[in-house]
Amino acid sequence: MARYARIVSTGRFVPPIEVPNAALKARWPQFPDFVDKMEASSGIRTRFYAPEDWATSDVALPAARQAIERAGLTAADIDLIILGTDSPDYVTPATSVVLQHKLGAKNAGTFDVGCACASFPTGLATGAGLLATNPALKNVLVVGVYLMHKLADPNDPMVFFYGDGAGAAVLQAGDEPGFINSAMQAGGEYAKHWGIFAGGTAEPATVENVAAGRTTVKMAERYPPEINHEGWPRLARRLAKEGGFTFADVDQIIFTQVRKPSIDLVMEDLGIPVEKAHTIMEKWGYTGSACIPMALDDALEQGKVKKGDLVVMIGSGVGYNQAGVAFRMT
Repeated sequence: MARYARIVSTGRFVPPIEVPNAALKARWPQFPDFVDKMEASSGIRTRFYAPEDWATSDVALPAARQAIERAGLTAADIDLIILGTDSPDYVTPATSVVLQHKLGAKNAGTFDVGCACASFPTGLATGAGLLATNPALKNVLVVGVYLMHKLADPNDPMVFFYGDGAGAAVLQAGDEPGFINSAMQAGGEYAKHWGIFAGGTAEPATVENVAAGRTTVKMAERYPPEINHEGWPRLARRLAKEGGFTFADVDQIIFTQVRKPSIDLVMEDLGIPVEKAHTIMEKWGYTGSACIPMALDDALEQGKVKKGDLVVMIGSGVGYNQAGVAFRMT
């Protein structure tokens, strides 16, 4: 009998410290119009930070607990934790291992996915494949989490985008979809455009590169806008063609939450009403690896996603990685 992954619960966590755009304007008087222009071009009005003594695993923990509780499970019931982030606790060990211990998920294996904002759809697709082929696997926890503000120079204007947060989903196997399909694509030629370029094996941390800010996240070169404006529709069309559905069948499509105008443009390209693209960047900022599961949980809470709905999720981020999944919500 076929085994299809089903999303049986979701959870999210928004940390407590709000940093509205007005606070950034006060921080950067040398850039008098920057924040207003960025708000107009992105739709982001505020963001939330975790306490400074928190690590990424601490941000992931409440979202993971909420998803587990909503599934009617305990941490001991989780067989596998897949955690996606590009703001990990450490270079190594994996943040998923730290989360496993903090959860008390003593029976779970773990691994991290490092595809930046494409990590959550990648994690869902990976979890679905493992559930399909491993009958002993019952409960898979997939988490997306972001704490990039701690890895940024607070005086770098790109801090405008970074909001902390986490989202999670529990997958279980069923005999009907559930999971329909996935599609992925990458553009490694953009690997040097945005990143944390020192601290790994290519450039180990030194006194000099730490002082030069090389261990903080930087945008070295702007991405061309077509990377999403063309990449997202390409993935959406692949998902529909290979998954055997049409865009008329789609009830909600959730993209990486970095620029509202980009989402509007892509929805027009696809011929899908923009009302079917739920957004959260207006109230929580750009939460990177966490934005898609946070948006999914919020859409469920608001009744925009219901049982039986076809939901497409497409994420993209530094690397350049892009990934999409289609699920029938059960």
